[in-house]
Amino acid sequence: MAAVEFRAARDFLLAHRDDYATAYEKFRWPVLTGFNWALDWFDKIAEDNDRPALWIVEEDGSEAKYSFAELSRRSNQVANRLRAAGVRRGDRIIVMLGNQVELWETLLAAMKLGAVIIPATPLLGPADLRDRLARGKARHVVVRSSDTAKFDGIEGDYTRVAVGEPVDGWLPYDVAYQADDTFAPYGATRASDTLLLYFTSGTTAQPKLVEHTHASYPAGHLSTMYWIGLRPGDVHLNISSPGWAKHAWSNVFAPWNAEACVFIFNYTRFDAERLLREMDRCGVTSFCAPPTVWRMLIQADLTKLRTPPREVVAAGEPLNPEVIERVRAAWGVTIRDGFGQTETTVQIANTPGQQVRPGSMGRPVPGYRVTLVDPVTGEPGEEGEICLDLDERPLGLMVGYHGDAERTDEAMAGGRYHTGDIGARDADGYITYVGRADDVFKASDYKISPFELESVLIEHEAVAEAAVVPSPDPVRLAVPKAYVTLAAGWEPTAETAAAIFAHSRAQLSPYKRIRLLEFTDDLPKTISGKIRRVQLRGDELDKHPDADARPAGEFREEELR
Repeated sequence: MAAVEFRAARDFLLAHRDDYATAYEKFRWPVLTGFNWALDWFDKIAEDNDRPALWIVEEDGSEAKYSFAELSRRSNQVANRLRAAGVRRGDRIIVMLGNQVELWETLLAAMKLGAVIIPATPLLGPADLRDRLARGKARHVVVRSSDTAKFDGIEGDYTRVAVGEPVDGWLPYDVAYQADDTFAPYGATRASDTLLLYFTSGTTAQPKLVEHTHASYPAGHLSTMYWIGLRPGDVHLNISSPGWAKHAWSNVFAPWNAEACVFIFNYTRFDAERLLREMDRCGVTSFCAPPTVWRMLIQADLTKLRTPPREVVAAGEPLNPEVIERVRAAWGVTIRDGFGQTETTVQIANTPGQQVRPGSMGRPVPGYRVTLVDPVTGEPGEEGEICLDLDERPLGLMVGYHGDAERTDEAMAGGRYHTGDIGARDADGYITYVGRADDVFKASDYKISPFELESVLIEHEAVAEAAVVPSPDPVRLAVPKAYVTLAAGWEPTAETAAAIFAHSRAQLSPYKRIRLLEFTDDLPKTISGKIRRVQLRGDELDKHPDADARPAGEFREEELR
């Protein structure tokens, strides 16, 4: 019954993909009690279905296609293998793989088993993994053989599965392909059962642990499918790294909800012209990328793409109007922004059929009721914090921050979910993004928590105080910059800066590390002693009016390695 309700909701959105008014007014989330997306949806659409579900093209030109039916069988084999290794319903499993078929097999297999998935990017280092094992209470890990050394020294009673070459002490993944390709589940899955635990940066030193269910992400991403404009049979390319929520958004749930093919081009170094050639050759019909990628793409000759995608979207940060115009001129299509979080699916978007207004994220998508709340007065208005009404709770909203009732209550205060983002709404309901209510920022498409980076910096003996803010960057949008007050006995020299950069590299994952550093004797503070990052952020804009600006006293990591 649950699958029937899910399909009906899906088909309604497909039928009204260009009719926003009707879709928004009449769409209703499916009522799901028992629901396992991998068993009740994916396996059903996979029956005798030889259409491609996953298409991976490697940098060397080799490629592989996997049909829906084939992935259903292979994930059954992996589920049986994991069950034999001890994975049980409710067990937590860290999945740290690249864009390889084993990733999708493992995700489907874990769902079928009723295991709880903790996605992890291969960029993580030992300290991050130790935290995920401890706070995530993981009992199993599935990682690439090349990453197994990161777990050396991380003690604990957890099953270790290596994907790739054999590793001593690790169970080989590939024996799964000798297992039975039929699968019998332990029993019914409740839609409210936990499916995903995402670690996401916040305003504190420890990342938050976002909890999603078998309904909130798999079925909740009907909103994402609608935003992108996906159709059955589409070939969908989304550029996103595994381990992050956006990868699940647009490389798993949204395309397979639509019965589209997930297309992957695996590259080690971004090459815009090569990407365009592969998109053309393989007939990509829909394309999603963060603004960082869009900014790099327009440096190439976009007209070389003879058959542009029908749908092009962007998410993660505001998109420069110049990029939109360049793409429209070359391809005749308009990039459509969307807004969401790890905590939710797409909330606000420029969906197909709507007029796109420059600078606007669009309007609330079907199934989401958005209120803008003044952060000071708490009153609804036309500008304020983007909040979701809980009296009509969207299916795509998280359960809460796992194990942190205080943070959950704060996020859900006053009968609303508080996103922490500020927006402004015009007379026609279009919402423009204003900025974060706190100090979290993005470098490329990665969220950076200043407090987390500052906590690492002050561990170095030379650092008395530190404040981290975004510094403008022409490609990445921003990079982390540290303002440092030195401890007694240290001088503000290049040697000191090099030592702090080295400490940052040793303690932080590559996407988090400090890229710029400036010494200061007097960090701006409030009367209560809190550092005023907002002032430092403003200073950075003044110091970097263009890409070539080099303010006096600023050190760059790349020059001191």
